[in-house]
Amino acid sequence: MGLWSVRLFFVALSGIVGYQFGHMAPWLGPAAGSIGASIGAVLAMILIGLEFSLKKVSTRGLSAAVFGLLFGLILARLIITTLDLVPVGPELGTPLRSILLVIFCYFGMAIALRGRDEFNIIIPYVKFSRQDQREELIILDTSVVIDGRIADICQTRFVEGRFVVPRFVLKELQQIADSQDPIKRNRGRRGLDVLARVQKIPNVDVRISEEDFPDIKEVDAKLVRLGKLIGGRILTNDFNLNKIAELQGVQVLNINELANALKPVVLPGEVMEARVIKEGKEYNQGVAYLDDGTMVVVEQGRSMIGQTVRVMVTSVLQTAAGRMIFAKPEVEEHRPAWKPAR
Repeated sequence: MGLWSVRLFFVALSGIVGYQFGHMAPWLGPAAGSIGASIGAVLAMILIGLEFSLKKVSTRGLSAAVFGLLFGLILARLIITTLDLVPVGPELGTPLRSILLVIFCYFGMAIALRGRDEFNIIIPYVKFSRQDQREELIILDTSVVIDGRIADICQTRFVEGRFVVPRFVLKELQQIADSQDPIKRNRGRRGLDVLARVQKIPNVDVRISEEDFPDIKEVDAKLVRLGKLIGGRILTNDFNLNKIAELQGVQVLNINELANALKPVVLPGEVMEARVIKEGKEYNQGVAYLDDGTMVVVEQGRSMIGQTVRVMVTSVLQTAAGRMIFAKPEVEEHRPAWKPAR
């Protein structure tokens, strides 16, 4: 039975009840039953209209409002009980009790709705388990889904826990996939394909989170709020989101940092082979790249563009964006060359 069937049944039932009440009011005349049925059906449609206006009210917000109302009623009852000890006449006591009841109920609901993200009455990601076991929640960012390496990491089983894909991330992926720009459209479709691939991997639990924050427009801010709300970690390769989340106390797993940690260690003085492909920023510099994407800046390498040369590492610079290797052409002829592991 669909929701519209329930609504039609509610209208019909209200009409029947109104018809019965109409016969209990003989002053309405011979058409009392029809008038009562009409009033019942109209009231039912008004209630259905109110139900339509409450579409954007989340379950969490409703739970917070109910909690605040109960808290306000309890607090008002305590204050009223205390005031009963003071001899106040009924002319003043009854209105005072009503005013206090309304005030405390209002403040209780307002405060609870304002801080509804600070507590969790309906907990969507909790299950009964042993106390010495904790389930990790990992929230997937849009950038890390489009990147695609998350599927390979899941297949290696290096990451454990439950993956949470927020609905607003899916919406952003769909908007990118529907873009007029062919590059963006391909990126969005790739992200959707990666999610479908991750869902098919055995022992990987992927859940869609319906939690949304209408008062927040930016997706990154929503991810940070969701991470704080459910106590999850954000999996991303966005440098800015990484910093913003850490400043707000949300743990972040950065795939780029993992990739940098897995790159082979290169020490000054080692010799490697590199193919110079373009000119560097500084004078007479050449730029080469290793198989894992690490950039090698070759001093005096401008004249070697298009050649594979042996270079000696002079220094290694580790930055937040990745690792840079500075080298110069090797002058020794019989020194063994270092080659990156494949």
